[in-house]
Order: sequence, then C-alpha cells, then structure tokens
Amino acid sequence: MTTIHIVGAGGMLGQALLRELADFLVSAATREEVDLTHPETLEAFITPGSVVINAAAYTQVDAAEEESDAAFATNATGVANLATVAKAKNARVIHVSTDYVFDGMAREPYAEDAPTNPATVYGASKLAGEKFLRETLPNASAIVRTAWLYGVPGSSFPATILNAARTRDTLQVVTDQIGQPTWTRDVARMIRSLIESSVTSGVFHATNAGQASWWDFARRLFELAGWDPDRVLPTTSETFVRPAPRPAWSVLGHHNWQKNGLPAPRHWREALEEAWDAELKTLVSENSP
Repeated sequence: MTTIHIVGAGGMLGQALLRELADFLVSAATREEVDLTHPETLEAFITPGSVVINAAAYTQVDAAEEESDAAFATNATGVANLATVAKAKNARVIHVSTDYVFDGMAREPYAEDAPTNPATVYGASKLAGEKFLRETLPNASAIVRTAWLYGVPGSSFPATILNAARTRDTLQVVTDQIGQPTWTRDVARMIRSLIESSVTSGVFHATNAGQASWWDFARRLFELAGWDPDRVLPTTSETFVRPAPRPAWSVLGHHNWQKNGLPAPRHWREALEEAWDAELKTLVSENSP
C-alpha cells in the first residue's frame, strides 16, 4: 500500500484528512514536526514513491500584508522545497491552495484555468507556491484550491458566530462577500478521490457547490441552532475594514472533477446539514440563546 504523508496534520483540514484516510497507511506531521522552510525535515519525512498532501501554510491573511517575508517563506519557498524533495523521492504531491489566487472581481464561477490575479500578499504567496510546484512536478502534482473552510476542531466562521451569539442579541454579517461554505470533511473526501484515481496532475477546486453570502451562512447556522435568524443583521464590508481586502466573489467552478471521472462536489447546504449533526452542534451549549 502506498504511504500517504500529511504535512500540516495539526490544522483543521489536516485533522479531517486524518479521519478520512484512517484506512490508509498514513504518516502525519504537524508544522512543528515538519517545517516546509527546513528542507531537511522534509527529507527525513517523505519516503520514495509516496503521496504527499500539503495542508501546511501561512494563513494569516491580514498579518501577511506586513509579514510578506514570512508568508512567502512558507507558501512559496516552502512549497518549492517540498517539490524538490518530492521529485528526488519520486513522490506525488497534492497541494492545498486557495481562492485568494483570484482577485474576487468576477461574477461567474472561476474556472480552474481562469487567469489568476491575487489582490493580497497572502494570495500572491500561494500563487507563487502553485507555480513552483507545477514547474518542478508538472506530471506529479495536483493543486486543490479551497475556500470558506469550516470544521471541528479549529477556528472557523461557525465557531465564531455561534460563540458570539451567546453574549450578543444581534450580529452584523456582510452580504457583499459571496462564496461557498465548505466542510473540511468534504475536502478530505475530494482529496481521497484524487488519491484513489489515476489522476496525477491538474488543478481542482475543492469547495462545496452553490453560493452564499456570509450573512446567508450565518442565518442558516442560527436556524440549525434553533435560534431566530433575524438576529443576524445585514451589513457591508465597509463595516469591517481590514488590512487585506477580502474577495467579493469566491465562487469556484468544478469542471475538472467531472472531466476526470470524479464525483462533483455537493451543495453547501447539504454538506452543512451533515456537518451540523456530525460535529457543529457540539459548538452550541445547552444554555445558549
């Protein structure tokens, strides 16, 4: 059986991958154990002929505007290190990337081959990593872009919203950022389908289907919690000015899954229903409003 190495196994997606791939021969490492910026840790971790899933990244979107060196060190140079070691070991790489490689100005789903144009340092660093990977391993690397991730454990939009609702009568949530709420377990399942397939390269968008605003997402969470969704008040991004602009449009297309004979992602509402019963409802205490 082929060994699956997971880099970044301590994160929210990394934890979902560990659960989904429990029946595989898996070797997992946290950022502290295997650091992309230290090639020697990759050399010791990756075995010949294996599959490496890279779920490690510098993800502090706002901080990256001031810490560009740190962002590029992990997301670009670090991925280049991974690609170099994987090539030497004849290993295949599945690399997790982001919707931030796009500028968020579209009004139709971004195709996998749509022109990239990052508007943030974080997005630019992730795009640089993608390019390093494709140049080094053109036939043995799959890029999996995702967005609006949530899951348990970890910090995510549901956790933030449900926690804030315990102490506040109303919450303001933006309506002018549109994306695809995406359960980490579904992304893990999509990555599993790539591992089990004969596909060895390409770009795949691993988000749940459909689209919603953060306001839509928050209202649905309130409904699932049995709370009044009218407590979620609409506002715009002007209310929450941040150092790094958030994409107004983060809807990704999914053509390459079906093109390669793989299951297309399901709708975000269907995934959220399962996610609620499986793990999110634990975020709501018995005495919550």
